[in-house]
Amino acid sequence: MADFFEHLNEILFLDIETISGVENLEDLPERWQEEWKKKALQLQKTDERDAAELYFEKAGIYAEFGKIICIGVGYFTYKREEDQLIYRTKSYAGITEHETLLEFRALLEKKSWCICAHNGKEFDIPYICRRMLVNKIPLPEVLQISGKKPWEIKHLDTLELWKFGDYKHYTRLDLLATIFDIPSSKEGIDGSMVNTVYYKEDDLDNIRKYCLRDVEVTARIYLAYQGLPGDLSFEIINLDSPAV
Repeated sequence: MADFFEHLNEILFLDIETISGVENLEDLPERWQEEWKKKALQLQKTDERDAAELYFEKAGIYAEFGKIICIGVGYFTYKREEDQLIYRTKSYAGITEHETLLEFRALLEKKSWCICAHNGKEFDIPYICRRMLVNKIPLPEVLQISGKKPWEIKHLDTLELWKFGDYKHYTRLDLLATIFDIPSSKEGIDGSMVNTVYYKEDDLDNIRKYCLRDVEVTARIYLAYQGLPGDLSFEIINLDSPAV
């Protein structure tokens, strides 16, 4: 198990929080409003709310209409002599999305990471890549996946690992946390509330904390896949803290 713990330091666990590009649909330039209205027509096949309501509730899901306000990360280090596992965690949430993505890109370039997220291959990674391009930021090596063979891409997905080849099966992060007896990250807010917490309550700090809780849950689920207990004890160092 010590060898496994030592290899954990190659994995960067992450989660992102996204919101609509602006608070209200009418704040968008006319051309953008027209594009969203076309998107809303598709959504209204199953949701009867008007385009403005759908924009506030749904735009953050789409990289074309939303933006990233927080990226949470976590990684392990292991001290073999002390048999001590340490988990370091940090959030990136700059004044602008461009600043957030630049800081995150700098982290990705520090070493040859293997990225791990829940549903990361379908959501987090594509979203980050698209928003980097929108912000005119070159993709770092670990995110340059076009044309690569599957085994050349250093990405792990806790949802994909749980599917075991079942492409139709979707399992929420919180359900997996329940299965493996891992404390829920949904204390106070959940993903559906992020737009409101950001625009209506101006509480980015709360979103940061929620994002980092999701990252830790993802990391613990990955450990649970290796047969380790969901409540495995390890030291947690929050690098956002001024004391660290």
